[in-house]
Amino acid sequence: MKRRLFLAGIGAVASMPYIFFYRTGLADMNNSPVIVERLKKPHQEWRKLVSPEAYTILFEEHTEPPGSSELNHEYRDGAYLCAACYLPLFESRHKYDSRTGWPSFTQPIDGHVGTKKDYQLIILRTEYHCARCGGHQGHVFNDGPLPRKERWCNNGLALKFVPDTETLPPLRG
Repeated sequence: MKRRLFLAGIGAVASMPYIFFYRTGLADMNNSPVIVERLKKPHQEWRKLVSPEAYTILFEEHTEPPGSSELNHEYRDGAYLCAACYLPLFESRHKYDSRTGWPSFTQPIDGHVGTKKDYQLIILRTEYHCARCGGHQGHVFNDGPLPRKERWCNNGLALKFVPDTETLPPLRG
């Protein structure tokens, strides 16, 4: 009987919506968060909102060729958003040139990405995705600069850059 109650409790927790923090603008990123639920939108519905190339990266977990993203050379102040749902994932102050051919960051915005183990290349890697829509962004490695030694290597097509001179677009969902 106790085992059945325990398993029922696990099922109840697993079925709860994911909750994380969303800040309404760049100025608010380190201030009061707003709580947002994880979207339950099927991946197929994102096809209408993103390019075919972005869809294959975000929802089929492909990778763009190195050096193909214009965001490699983007160094203005601003925010990097998920190209699907527009959740801010990175602040420009954490971007750096990793010389890998992909936009790279030293850290994401707290609570805005989720991770999972990835064995597609046989060796273990850590994949990360948008915490709101689940869109695949890239992989995190432990060969970045100090102090964190993290390299958040992102597909450029999975991101939308918004300079700090512009207002962040409303979240899509």
